[in-house]
Amino acid sequence: VLALTAFICIETIMECSPCEGLYFFEFVSCSALVVTGALLLLFSLNLHTRIPQINWNLTDLVNTGLSTFFFFIASVVLAALNHKTGAEIAAVVFGFLAMAVYAANTYVAVGKWRLSRRQQSGRQGSDYIRARTESREVVHRPEIQRLDA
Repeated sequence: VLALTAFICIETIMECSPCEGLYFFEFVSCSALVVTGALLLLFSLNLHTRIPQINWNLTDLVNTGLSTFFFFIASVVLAALNHKTGAEIAAVVFGFLAMAVYAANTYVAVGKWRLSRRQQSGRQGSDYIRARTESREVVHRPEIQRLDA
């Protein structure tokens, strides 16, 4: 919601002299909005369970981490090149707020990613131990003679 609000604020600006900061902020807010919206739709409809080949915890972590970083850069650049119009100030404020929310989500995503890695490594270890013990369990069958005897 904050990325959408920041995008709307930046779109209301009619004129700019050095427009590079404004264009970069517009690109970051629109990209974050689209990618996060697509992931939200995938997670809400449980469509991510149909594609198990993708590590969705890592995908969410990368999305939120990159969005945090780029919102920070874009907000700082827009604040530095600000013409002190109401729309630019509002866009900077909402940009920093969106960055803070993405940073909090990144923190949560790191925890989920670490937990999923622990669960996967625990599962792989127990599968290895089970396969190793099963391979050692040999049924003694008298019809099979040992060659070294």
